[in-house]
Amino acid sequence: MTSLLGPERRSKLLATLKADGIVRTEAVADLLGVSVMTVRRDLADLEAEGVVRRVRGGAVSAPTPRSFGERSATRASVKEKIARKAVELVPRSGVIALDASTTTGLLAGQLGTQRELILATNSIDNAMAAHKVPGVRAHLVGGEVDALTGSLVGPLAAQSANRLVYDVFFTSAAAVDPSGTSEATLEEGHIKTVFSAASRRTVLLVDSSKLDSRASAHAIDWDAIDTMITELAPDDSRLTQYKKLANIF
Repeated sequence: MTSLLGPERRSKLLATLKADGIVRTEAVADLLGVSVMTVRRDLADLEAEGVVRRVRGGAVSAPTPRSFGERSATRASVKEKIARKAVELVPRSGVIALDASTTTGLLAGQLGTQRELILATNSIDNAMAAHKVPGVRAHLVGGEVDALTGSLVGPLAAQSANRLVYDVFFTSAAAVDPSGTSEATLEEGHIKTVFSAASRRTVLLVDSSKLDSRASAHAIDWDAIDTMITELAPDDSRLTQYKKLANIF
C-alpha cells in the first residue's frame, strides 16, 4: 500500500464527498491504497471537526446550509431517478406543496401537461420551474429569504404555507433516521413541519446517502410520512428498518 500523508488523504476524501455526496470506506481505501482502519480514523477526525457525518459503510457531508446551485450539483443523477419515481404520485388535479429542495425542483420540472394543479412552495427556484408547466398555478409563500439557501422561511412563510390544504406535500431532508427527518437549520425544519401538518399526505424524497444520519433541527415525525422514495429498490437491505415506518416506493 502507498503511504499518503494525512493532508493528502483528507483532500482526496473531501474531493470524493464533493463529487459523490458520500464516501464509502472500503471503496475509498482501495482508491487511496490505504487500510480501511486508516480511512475510518480520517473520517472520525473529520467528523470531530464537523465536516462530515459518519453513516453505515462510510460518511456524508455534515448537513449545513448550502445554495440551491451547490445542492443541485450533488448526486444529480440520483435525484433525477427519485424525481421520475415521485412524479407517479402527483395527482392530476388538486393542491400540492413542494419544499425548497433541489429534488422536488426536479419533480416540478417533470410534471408534464394535462394537469390542473395549484402548487405552493417556499423556493423561488422551484416556483419558477413549476410556473413553466402548463396547467400548474405556482404560488410562492411569503417570508424571509435565507441568504444561504434561497428558501423562504420564518413566521410569514409559515403563516402563508398554512393558508392552503394540500393533497400531497413532497419534501426532501438533510438527514433521515428512525426518529424522522431533520434539517440544517431550525427555520428550514419548521417550514417543512408546517407544510406537512397542512397536508393530507406527506411524501419524502431522499437519496440513500442521507439515511441513518441526523442534522441539528428535527423536522417531520414518521407518523406524518406516508411514503418514502429513494433511488434504491424497495427490497434493498438499507431500507429494511424504514419499511416499518412508511410505504417504500
